[in-house]
Amino acid sequence: MDNTPSKSYKVVIYNQTYSLRSEHGPEYINELAAHVDRRMNEIARQTMTVDSLRVAILAALQIADELFQLRSELKETDSEIAERSARYAEILDKFLRTDIIEPSK
Repeated sequence: MDNTPSKSYKVVIYNQTYSLRSEHGPEYINELAAHVDRRMNEIARQTMTVDSLRVAILAALQIADELFQLRSELKETDSEIAERSARYAEILDKFLRTDIIEPSK
């Protein structure tokens, strides 16, 4: 386990103040809180919902959807990089074998 001491922060999300403990710095914590606050306010405006629990759940679902989509994109990108790397390694291997069999003059 990391021995970095956690620090206490206060953030405001959807007009509520929360105390958080984290090993991350204040800039990161404030950025996260601002993201959640922004999402909750967008949802409240779009749905005309005043129930903060409902707004929080809808925001959590949107954020989770974004995370899952980004993970999927990352997986596809990793796959594509692996395929290209294998192709380039094969091309380079063929080139090097050809150069060994028929050295440049």
